[in-house]
Amino acid sequence: MLDCDHMTRYMAYMNKLDAKARSQILHLLCQGQSIRGITRLTGVSKNTVAKLLSDAGAICADYQDQALRNLTCKRIQVDEIWSFTYAKQKNVKMALAAPEGAGDTWTWTAIDAETKLVMSWLVGGRHSGNALAFMDDLKSRLLNRVQLSSDGHKAYLEAIEGAFGGGIDYGMVVKIYGPDPFAEKRYSSAQCIGARRDVTEGDSVKEHISTSYAERQNLTMRMHMRRFTRLTNGFSRKVGQHANAVALHFMYYNFVRIHQELRVTPAMAAGVTSKLWEVSDIVALI
Repeated sequence: MLDCDHMTRYMAYMNKLDAKARSQILHLLCQGQSIRGITRLTGVSKNTVAKLLSDAGAICADYQDQALRNLTCKRIQVDEIWSFTYAKQKNVKMALAAPEGAGDTWTWTAIDAETKLVMSWLVGGRHSGNALAFMDDLKSRLLNRVQLSSDGHKAYLEAIEGAFGGGIDYGMVVKIYGPDPFAEKRYSSAQCIGARRDVTEGDSVKEHISTSYAERQNLTMRMHMRRFTRLTNGFSRKVGQHANAVALHFMYYNFVRIHQELRVTPAMAAGVTSKLWEVSDIVALI
């Protein structure tokens, strides 16, 4: 903890960061640069960068919670992406002073297959309780009936039934993996030898049952957030920090970054905003 004198100097230094400096730092964070790397590039202290990330992430989460409402999506894909906080799950028991929430940290995401808008996400465990909370949040953002696609994670079945009832067209992509003699000797999953599309609820169109866009979004997250990069020491130390980084990323992805195929941002394509945002607009929210 900082004493009063150190805190006063720290807050004074934060106030000296002008909008241009804050925009530069946030832009670097959104491009996958680490906090220590930004410190080396800009000369700004590590604590200042972390504080700015925390403030920006919290504001971005609140803004998107209000802005991403009354959506008229037609086809939505959901998926989960793994990371960890403080220590990997198997090492939590041996870790010193592990905070609450240490271990495996999953981010649930929902993406519109047409506009590529990520309208809902949740950071937490990969259990049925979070699945239901995630689906409840997704349902609250939609105006109309949608076709929803997920992988074969069983927690979705009860969660989707609980959130949508019969008011949804739902299908699962179940992947089939073959035996892999090298699975324990390399950093990759077993070979996928096929997949089937199961219509689980409603009148889902089989050719639209897919999680391809959601899985591609997972790659974007790993490329644009240092703490999601595998086999590095760029992991989050606390779940709150992790959640703030995710909120900032989706603010940048939805409102600032122009999608290559759409030629506009996902938020513009979905009618959430009519203007192309810049990182300076995010700074203005803080």
